[in-house]
Amino acid sequence: MVKAVYPGSFDPVTYGHVDIIRRAAKIVDELIIGVLVNSEKNPMFSMEERCSMLSEAVGDISNVKVEAFEGLTVNFAKKHGASVIVRGLRAVTDFENEMQLAQTNHSIDSDIDTLFLTTSLEYAFLSSTIVKEIAYYGSDIDKLVPENVAAKLKQKFYSNK
Repeated sequence: MVKAVYPGSFDPVTYGHVDIIRRAAKIVDELIIGVLVNSEKNPMFSMEERCSMLSEAVGDISNVKVEAFEGLTVNFAKKHGASVIVRGLRAVTDFENEMQLAQTNHSIDSDIDTLFLTTSLEYAFLSSTIVKEIAYYGSDIDKLVPENVAAKLKQKFYSNK
């Protein structure tokens, strides 16, 4: 049985993330989405909100579960008996950083490999940061994020104005 983890901050989850999740779930037996606490980022949504939005967005995929974690991804993978870390690549600019992370993780535990999936072309431009900016200025985000996420973003931005 092949287990994989897909780590990220998912602040918020986008259709680009969902694309990677759906495709990875077809490749592995079990996919654990690790919603991480990143000390370098100041998230808009709480850990509970991010996990909840993500769980709802991928709730129809039977071999996927969502869990919060803190610390090194490789340790999170080991904790779950996962031998694969899934990472999405949007553009060539992502590759250098992702390659460095993959090599670092492999140096920590050589039994864990990284599987890179390129985001589908229609989502190659998409990031959580871009979604938040578009939502902040009141433009339509319905084609960028799942419905439950769009509702949460609208609630965050429009309840403060």
